[in-house]
Amino acid sequence: MKSHVLLARVCAVLWTLGLLAATGVADAAPPIRLALIEGMSGPFGNAGAMVERNLRFAIDRVNARGGVKLRDGPHPLELTVFDSKGAVEDSLVQLKAAGDLGIPFVLQGNSSAVASALIDAINKRNAREPGQRMLFFNYSAVDTALTNEQCSFWHFAFDANAAMRMQALTEAIRQDDSIQKVYLLNQDYSFGRQVATLARQMIGARRPDVQIVGEQFSPVGRVKDFTPYLARIRAAGADTVVTGSWGNDLTLLVKAAREQGMELKFYTFYGNALGAPAALGDAGVGRVYAVAEWHPNVGGEASDAYYKAFRARYPDARDDYPLLRMSVMVDMIAAALEQAGTTDVTTVARALENRRVREAPADAWMRANDHQMIEPLYVSVMRRAGEPGVKFDNEGSGYGFRTVMELPMNKVALPSTCRMARQR
Repeated sequence: MKSHVLLARVCAVLWTLGLLAATGVADAAPPIRLALIEGMSGPFGNAGAMVERNLRFAIDRVNARGGVKLRDGPHPLELTVFDSKGAVEDSLVQLKAAGDLGIPFVLQGNSSAVASALIDAINKRNAREPGQRMLFFNYSAVDTALTNEQCSFWHFAFDANAAMRMQALTEAIRQDDSIQKVYLLNQDYSFGRQVATLARQMIGARRPDVQIVGEQFSPVGRVKDFTPYLARIRAAGADTVVTGSWGNDLTLLVKAAREQGMELKFYTFYGNALGAPAALGDAGVGRVYAVAEWHPNVGGEASDAYYKAFRARYPDARDDYPLLRMSVMVDMIAAALEQAGTTDVTTVARALENRRVREAPADAWMRANDHQMIEPLYVSVMRRAGEPGVKFDNEGSGYGFRTVMELPMNKVALPSTCRMARQR
């Protein structure tokens, strides 16, 4: 583990202890434990560290206002981190470890393949051991199957799924007349292949004049040099790349494009942080687009205050990747626990269904029939900090993102095929 990540984790513990002492929650009943199962080491360790920062920020805010009030009094939330190395088998081992410790609530998101395996494992565990059930809160795994064919009463998705995100991106593509030839480059697993399929379908529907001139899939976390991939993109004559790639794979891709002087547009799911803006520099201005439920330049007092509070908590520029949905998730969990008055997972799950958050800058609704959170989506474009609409930059890079389109909740809420087995 990198030294700055370890130091950040130690500081987070000290920060939490200070908050608990200041609010008196430290003297309350035992903590409500949350298990984070995530790749904290390996090629996507930076993405795991980003998740931990966001969760600790959100948990600290709940604890600072007195924790979670159950029937027997206030309880602090407590996060325990389990390093899955981003692998399915390791994640299942860590799930068992969390269960053996009696932790009822599991958080994960940085891989749809891992999320799928966790849903199956938790379904089986809960049927086998009804007295030790677990609930799964997913903040980033966006394969549409997770809340459609594989939907589960024990799983809640707090991020817009891949179809919702692609709907937003292709609405922006529909309005961009400069796009004529699109290349699809995605990671080689279920999510990446789904992104490619959705892109073909939705671009075809919204911009039938646009040609899809090629498609490639890269091994997840194993490519160190994307030059050969970019050579095929150049040969195909593409002017735009559509990608759902994330983490270090995306950073290395856009860095290689800059080094080769390729004037491509990138329509991405995750191109607004974790090193991507700095890797592109001026080459990305007006060319890199991202979709998210929020970004620092959404605007308004509440949004600015949220972002400034996160940066005050994590002032290192390398730590600058706040995700509003993770704070919304923790707030929703806390509210559901308080409504339930207990940590019984079945009762908490019912309390989460149809829960709505309408406190700026958040606006979100947990749809009951498939446990998919519905929220507005923003498409933004990379610009220089200080330009109109770019009050804040990303990661100290001098580049930020400006909103080009907002899709309201009614445009994001695609239908679901979920046939959920309800629990008593």
